[in-house]
Amino acid sequence: MLRNYFKIAWRNLIRNKAFSIINISGLALGLTCSLLIFLWVQDERSVDGFHANSDQLFQVYERRSYDGKTEANYLTQGLLADELKKAVPEVEYASSMERNNKYTFEAEDKIYKMEGTFASTDFLRMFSYPLLLGTPSNGPNTISISRKMAEQFFGSPEQAIGKTIRYENKDDLQVTAVFENVPANSSQQFDFLRNWQDYARDNEWANHWESTSPFTFVQLRKDADPAKVADKIKGFIAKYDRYRELDLQPYSEKYLHSNFKNGQIDGGRIEYVHLFSLVALFILLIACINFMNLATARSTQRAKEVGVRKVVGAVRSSLIMQFIGEAILITFISAIIAIVLVFLLLPAFNNFTGKHLILPVTQPFFWLTLLGILTLTGFTAGSYPALFLSSLNPLRVLKGSLKLGTGAMFFRKSLVVFQFSFSVILIVGMIIIYRQINYVQTRNLGYDRENLLYIPIEGDLITKYDLFKKEAAQMPGILSISKMKESPTVIGHQKGGIGWEGKDPTQEVSFSDAAVAYDFVKTMHLTLAAGRDFSEDFGTDATAYLVNETAVKKMGYKDPIGKPFYWDGHNGNIIGVLKDFHFNSMHQAIEPLFVRLDLNPKWGTILVRTSNAKQALVSLENIYKTLNPKFPFLYQFSDQEFDKLYKSEQIVSRLTGYFSFLAIFISCLGLFGLATFAAAQRTKEIGVRKVLGASVPDIITLLSTDILKPVAIALLIGFPVSWYVMNQWLQNFAYKTNIEWWMFVLAAILTIGIAILTVSFQSVKAALMNPVKSLKAD
Repeated sequence: MLRNYFKIAWRNLIRNKAFSIINISGLALGLTCSLLIFLWVQDERSVDGFHANSDQLFQVYERRSYDGKTEANYLTQGLLADELKKAVPEVEYASSMERNNKYTFEAEDKIYKMEGTFASTDFLRMFSYPLLLGTPSNGPNTISISRKMAEQFFGSPEQAIGKTIRYENKDDLQVTAVFENVPANSSQQFDFLRNWQDYARDNEWANHWESTSPFTFVQLRKDADPAKVADKIKGFIAKYDRYRELDLQPYSEKYLHSNFKNGQIDGGRIEYVHLFSLVALFILLIACINFMNLATARSTQRAKEVGVRKVVGAVRSSLIMQFIGEAILITFISAIIAIVLVFLLLPAFNNFTGKHLILPVTQPFFWLTLLGILTLTGFTAGSYPALFLSSLNPLRVLKGSLKLGTGAMFFRKSLVVFQFSFSVILIVGMIIIYRQINYVQTRNLGYDRENLLYIPIEGDLITKYDLFKKEAAQMPGILSISKMKESPTVIGHQKGGIGWEGKDPTQEVSFSDAAVAYDFVKTMHLTLAAGRDFSEDFGTDATAYLVNETAVKKMGYKDPIGKPFYWDGHNGNIIGVLKDFHFNSMHQAIEPLFVRLDLNPKWGTILVRTSNAKQALVSLENIYKTLNPKFPFLYQFSDQEFDKLYKSEQIVSRLTGYFSFLAIFISCLGLFGLATFAAAQRTKEIGVRKVLGASVPDIITLLSTDILKPVAIALLIGFPVSWYVMNQWLQNFAYKTNIEWWMFVLAAILTIGIAILTVSFQSVKAALMNPVKSLKAD
């Protein structure tokens, strides 16, 4: 019996090559898209899921209430980890960890930049980063390195143990351990770990409760109740800052849930995981709907086959099994093509998304999941054709041509409406996302990011900055030079204890803080709304401040120049007001900012304004290598660093564009099936109309108008849904484009234009048919 079903299904595929190719290609594209998204979603959900103690691992975050609002972030005090371990019995292990950075190492005449950080001794006990050799660094001037770093500097992990490696040309560190390379599905990526004692020794602020910067991780005992521990540590730092409180987040959830709103965890990358999971589901549904429409479009050809089978004794259940079997066969053929396409597309997809995805062909779970998807797809795609064809009355079918009622036509057109509604939502989404990305990239930031270079301050440049600036300023292509801590693209540092004349003493506020050198305003091309920039001609500028317009509004000064301003006891006066400029992502509103002089920072960024970047880089590299020979010359362009702030949105924009194209293409295959079906149903009507004098354009208009009605309905459904969805998405930006009418008009023109091109072939073909043949048709 099964063999007979297979033979019939295969013969039908071969006999109707055009429909088979359309069906298979539609399902193959839908499955390809769904498999790529499935691999991406699976990878996103697997991040940080490999730690053996995952259920006991938590990250501490701080919630702070001030100035009538509540905010939260992951930055904590450097003393917190050790104190929690001492004071809270449920905390088994605890570790501080500074944010990753790139540092210069030298060993055996090799100099490389490696990425890593500082962490407490407990860190490698808590997290599952396997040790290959040695013991984690637990004393001063020791370091644990990855297999990659060991091989790069010493040739092998075995040869690295006990060796000395020079850090930032100032500290000689002993390699005490080598750990396995951090897996790609870890949100933490590092090549080395130095002991937290060294960091606290070199950064005095890390030994005080008033300053925050590192992350704090804890591992609770297995019998501990996380909710009770969170409640216990809530007021742990209240004696140092009554406006702050602590809370816990399961570490396994942080990667996907890292956004905060009103001091509470509220979304993150999980939103994109949900979004693209829905996209995959809907694109696969669109492909299944195509199969349904194309199968019923061929119903006139298969109706007599069904009639004969019923007359000779076939029961309905066997017919249903046959048609669903055909659908599953087509689905499995499509799956083979889809797997080949995924294999070919994965390198480009990985390059685009920054992932390291592979087809997990050796994992039984992958094949079981794929088998489940294919079976479900086959049943979904074949269910309606099977139920419809198996329900046909054999006497009516064998007496004449198949005529369908309005119910069947309504259902089929409803499927087309669903397809195109989703396609419209994706097209409108693509237009608005592209518009928003273009908006943030072209918006006036308040400074000129073109021809602006960032060079890290490290090594001998810390003490030789003035000489570097003097020599570089004389070189062609260089207009001005300054420096600052962090970089102007993201100023994340904030200060509390802010005060000004007339401030309410009970009001707690926080301002962003930028420590800069002379010529900062000139180099950045900032605009002064009032007052002046820092100048070497004024010795008092060491205690003077520049503030932005938002800070002036916050303080309520009408004429701020010369007015007092202080932070944490550092008293001074305001000498200038900067017009507001963006120093963070446009997801955030511009915050109050004060700018102060810091001429001798231990780290930071040199800012170079150029007139000819290519010419300037040659000069800068020569000077750099002369003054700082132990460090590689590195630089970033300001506009490239700015674009990194919107990397996720850029990926979403491009993916939405690709998915929109796929959805509309697959939907048009379904529309082609509907056009074919409509033409077949109205063959005699077309012949009669032509005999009575109807012209070819009249016939084309008649068929096209009827077929395009579902597309028009889809637009009416898709527009409000897409407006709501994209309006919600835009709320993530403090500065955003407007959703305008022309975006919907453009989406409508694209959708209708593509639909017309799709149905025109069948409409023209039907209109040009000889009326004699039309009237003779069965």
